[in-house]
Amino acid sequence: MKSKPNILLGITGSVATIKVNELNDLLCSWANVKIIATKSSLNFINKNENKLAIITDENEWNTWSEIGDQVLHIELRKWADIFCIAPLSANTLAKLDHGLSDNLLTCVARAWDFKKPIYICPAMNTFMWNHPITNTQLTQLKSWGYEIIDPIEKELACGDIGLGAMENPEVINDLLKKHIM
Repeated sequence: MKSKPNILLGITGSVATIKVNELNDLLCSWANVKIIATKSSLNFINKNENKLAIITDENEWNTWSEIGDQVLHIELRKWADIFCIAPLSANTLAKLDHGLSDNLLTCVARAWDFKKPIYICPAMNTFMWNHPITNTQLTQLKSWGYEIIDPIEKELACGDIGLGAMENPEVINDLLKKHIM
């Protein structure tokens, strides 16, 4: 029996990506963590200060060259006991709802085994959160087995005050730990 659970942490193109170091530190205190990132999420990571090992689309194509080679998104799905996308941008929410698989993160989500938990932590502007399509998309994902950790209300990076900020890393950590331990 393994000593620690395996958590696959997905990060997408939301300013809340700046919290990934904090969330990773919390998760690593009790779990093995691998991070996969969309290209747009990398815009929010300070490359000079980043000490995280981040898996990207380039890794997917660097590990495969012919039939019979391992496919990274399938190997990550097999490795993970739980998949948490934090933050989940409005763009990636729409991709998941429509089944798009145009990057490593969405490929893992499309290939996910729903016998294992998958969490999403939306993070977007209040007006994006309140847009009618958002509720429709979340309802669809819930029906497939996604667990939603709702955003919180606070002053957003754009200066607006309202609902849409990603839940605090401590709360996300506690929810995941409670689910899997």
